[in-house]
Amino acid sequence: MAKGKSRSDTSSTPQTGSMKTLSLAKGRHQFHFRYDEGQEAQVLESLVEMVNRRDLPFDWFDAAILSHQLGQHLAKELKAYLPKKVA
Repeated sequence: MAKGKSRSDTSSTPQTGSMKTLSLAKGRHQFHFRYDEGQEAQVLESLVEMVNRRDLPFDWFDAAILSHQLGQHLAKELKAYLPKKVA
């Protein structure tokens, strides 16, 4: 892993759906998380681990931004299950 870059890669687990990506650019650092649908809890755990690392410029605000992106992805997925309005 290059300094200032982090990636949570879940390629060793079976795919349950489409691959999702969360991204954050902070100064000269870029953080990218790739995960499969259904692995949101693991992504949140990874964000907490990154906040606790002293060697990364990653704080709770950064984790909040990425968790918001995660929530947007989940909302989009859930919206697909809602019945379409009939006019």
